[in-house]
Amino acid sequence: MSDSVTPLPESAPHPGVVARLRAAGCVFAEDEARIILATATTPDELAAMVARRAGGLPLEHVVGWAEFCGLRIAVDPGVFVPRRRTELLVREAVALGRAAAGEGHEVVVLDLCCGSGAVGAALAAALGRTRLHAADLDPAAVACAARNLAPAGGRVHCGDLFAALPAELRGTVDLLAANVPYVPSSAVGLLPPEARDHEALMALDGGHDGLDVMRRVAASAAGWLAPGGSLLVEAGERQARTAAGILAGGGLRPRVATDDDLGATVVIGTRPR
Repeated sequence: MSDSVTPLPESAPHPGVVARLRAAGCVFAEDEARIILATATTPDELAAMVARRAGGLPLEHVVGWAEFCGLRIAVDPGVFVPRRRTELLVREAVALGRAAAGEGHEVVVLDLCCGSGAVGAALAAALGRTRLHAADLDPAAVACAARNLAPAGGRVHCGDLFAALPAELRGTVDLLAANVPYVPSSAVGLLPPEARDHEALMALDGGHDGLDVMRRVAASAAGWLAPGGSLLVEAGERQARTAAGILAGGGLRPRVATDDDLGATVVIGTRPR
């Protein structure tokens, strides 16, 4: 959006917009209308945005951004939209990162399966000075993350998990945030259309039990973590015990964090010192 263009005022009349969104099944029609009205720069753009949203495109893809941990994260078409529940993973990682920073060294952060780079951006914003790397297999996600992480000096790599990373990162990572896909293959078709129709399948499908990618990450994570460093992964509530066992099998000390308000479960595995 050009700095010379002023968005339509949030106070602009919008009963028709709300009615159209509500008729299309948008549960939070009023909130979505405010966001669209605040983002559109012309009446024609407003009409096009409303039409795309009413047609089922995720709101974040319509307006081009998502709010996450108080940040505005750019989200390109097809890129995984950061979920609010992932704020628990960020909160747990920030606490660990602050403890590591207190030991007098720059915190090394790796955002694996980074999507838009929302987790890495949130960690850099909360922790301040970090050495930030991110990686994803999807070139569209990598391009999006590169824009979001540029202000923090983040380096974004394209490739399959750890194979994408520079060798010098081995044994240095304090925080390895891996928001891997964890939906079982058989359940992908049950996801809301906004996800299954508009986000990359590789960002959703976690294999037969949803934990295939997590197994691959956990098998190699200890070799990339610094002593005392931690891997953080999101999982479903029913997957938590199995996920903790997977991290333990990779040589990490696991624990589980939950937040009922967010509906979130995070499994954390720490490399022994």
